[in-house]
Amino acid sequence: PAEFWQGVETSGYESSSRITGVQDDACFWTENQTGLKATLAIPGLRGQPAQALSVETASNTVSITAFGMVVWSCLLRGEVKPETAVFEANDGPDMVPVVECSVEKADTTERWGGFIEQIGENSIL
Repeated sequence: PAEFWQGVETSGYESSSRITGVQDDACFWTENQTGLKATLAIPGLRGQPAQALSVETASNTVSITAFGMVVWSCLLRGEVKPETAVFEANDGPDMVPVVECSVEKADTTERWGGFIEQIGENSIL
């Protein structure tokens, strides 16, 4: 029952790569009943200035752009409320920018057990 999960927060790591068998653990996610937070340190973004990155969120996708061009995207494991999305990009270790994003789930009775369903076909990294 949904009441069982109230107040419970789960977390884990997922790969940001489309390459089968590559587990880079570049996505650290946490989930609670109402929303998700993800910290993305995607190796393919190495050298990109954090100030040049932006995050676009739709009801079931997240896209990262560099200088206005989509360089990475994913399908989410469920539906979100895009208008609640908040992101911040900062310089990270080894010249890999760290993107933190949070968003509210559309259905708060559903647990996702992760953030990324599938890496987007338009990911050039």
